[in-house]
Amino acid sequence: MKVLLIDDDIELASMLSEYIHSQGFEVECAHDGEQGLALAQENRHDLILLDVMLPKLDGFEVLKQLRATSLVPVIMLTAKGDDFDRIFGLELGADDYIPKPFNHRELIARIKAITRRIEHINNSQPRQELEFANLNICMQSRSASAQGQTLNLTGTEFAILHLLLQEPGAVVSKEQISEQVLGRRLAPYDRSIDMHVSNLRKKIAEHIENERIRTVRGAGYVLIGDA
Repeated sequence: MKVLLIDDDIELASMLSEYIHSQGFEVECAHDGEQGLALAQENRHDLILLDVMLPKLDGFEVLKQLRATSLVPVIMLTAKGDDFDRIFGLELGADDYIPKPFNHRELIARIKAITRRIEHINNSQPRQELEFANLNICMQSRSASAQGQTLNLTGTEFAILHLLLQEPGAVVSKEQISEQVLGRRLAPYDRSIDMHVSNLRKKIAEHIENERIRTVRGAGYVLIGDA
């Protein structure tokens, strides 16, 4: 698995790169937004670690431009306690975030969680296609559509839709989504699942007028059809 680390702290990036490499990953580093975006757009990496505070182009602009052409998983490296950075990054299409300073083992756990998710989806042999209420996903091509129109989903959004399509009409809890999609337990006040579902709703709404993902307060989300 090839990881691209985009961080302007050269000393930290070097130490982090060595640690990630020791865990069995190939690592390439960039130290400003322009260089990082250029490398990311070459589509040679399986996952990107993206710092928010970068020279030339900040992390948000890198992510925004990258999402115009690529759905590669991105973990944002944010300032500790800065909820705005986290939420804005998720709105732009980040798959997950981790606040600085962080424990290196925690970062590796997040990387491996995304790796497991990708492998799980790729190895899902039963029911290669799932369809409900004009929503469809094909596991073989890892594509999704609404009303026959292609949905450009991030890996996290695809995994959430896949989970909901497996049990249409049944409530799927935030805890279940966090554990099965993000690979971690849901933390108090963690809004990442809400943001991913909100992004997924917006993309579906571009092609289907009626609501498809309903929030069940205090319980989770349920995939519904037309009344």
